[in-house]
Amino acid sequence: MLGRPPSCSGAAMSDPSPPLTSTAEYYRPMPVWVPRARKQRYWLHALLLLLAVLTTLVVGAHMQDNFLRNQPVFSLNDDGLFSFFPIGWAFSQPSRLLLGIPFAGTLMLILLAHEMGHYIYCKRYGVFATLPFFIPAPTLIGTLGAFIRIRSPIRSRTALFDIGIAGPIAGFVVALVVLVASLGLSKPLLAVSDIQLGYPLIFELMHRLLASSSAANSAATLPLFRANLHPVALAAWVGMFATSLNLLPGGQLDGGHIVFSIAPRAHKFVSRLTILILLPMAVYFWAGWLVWAILLEISSFRHPQVADLPRVSGWRIWLAVFGLIMLILTLTPAPFAHSSLREVVQGIRTGR
Repeated sequence: MLGRPPSCSGAAMSDPSPPLTSTAEYYRPMPVWVPRARKQRYWLHALLLLLAVLTTLVVGAHMQDNFLRNQPVFSLNDDGLFSFFPIGWAFSQPSRLLLGIPFAGTLMLILLAHEMGHYIYCKRYGVFATLPFFIPAPTLIGTLGAFIRIRSPIRSRTALFDIGIAGPIAGFVVALVVLVASLGLSKPLLAVSDIQLGYPLIFELMHRLLASSSAANSAATLPLFRANLHPVALAAWVGMFATSLNLLPGGQLDGGHIVFSIAPRAHKFVSRLTILILLPMAVYFWAGWLVWAILLEISSFRHPQVADLPRVSGWRIWLAVFGLIMLILTLTPAPFAHSSLREVVQGIRTGR
């Protein structure tokens, strides 16, 4: 509760200025958020983490097995509906799961770095946030990522900016280190892969840098689409892709929070502009952009209000520019070949 401002005893009776004690008329009440302790469900975090480790080990083991046999990393197996998630193959010999440690460990580290970037800055600004929730899933990479839940208001635009950008920077830095260390481990692709990847600009730049070095191997001198990525390098690819998705400037994504912290009134416009850009990208590059356009539309109706002061300025503006550079470096318009909406519809019509 705010105390009453001190009165000014030396003021004359005829002074037209309003008395400082008339708080009801001249001071608007401010809402005060009183934190209520909520228990962390540590068992749930631990369970989801263990399941995510297991699912990423399954796909990582198959990737590593393919790589060691000079097969494309994304060669699918004969597990029927689970051809892209070889759980039957993995558990037919449980020791095979050990092969998945390089991919699973690297991917989980990148995801953890991203979420802990958010979490640490939440703690710094006194914002109540949960530990990361990892999402296990029978997908090509064994997970749908991770997230934290923020359970209290963010009190300023600078706090929103710092919390929003800390995650992408942390994840990007770890993924970049992994990329530098593992891209040179790739091999020449000897067969056509069932799933062909597209590569972001950061991969192209690092590949050219590696090809120009004296330590370049035979795979480094080939175009990226003819290289069989080492599973650890593939984890870096996933990390870069996740960074670009989070940095999309709109809605409740990290990029949307960054935009709102800098220019709240422009948030809805930028969100709609991003959606308009994603729609043709879905038609010509990757059908998945349509899903992200829908998610942005749903989450961009109303951004939670944040106190206007202090405003984002100075070095944070340059950090926002770096965030834009990260988006440009990590964005892959066509992350998977032959997956545009046009090609998907055509494939359905022709029965392919």
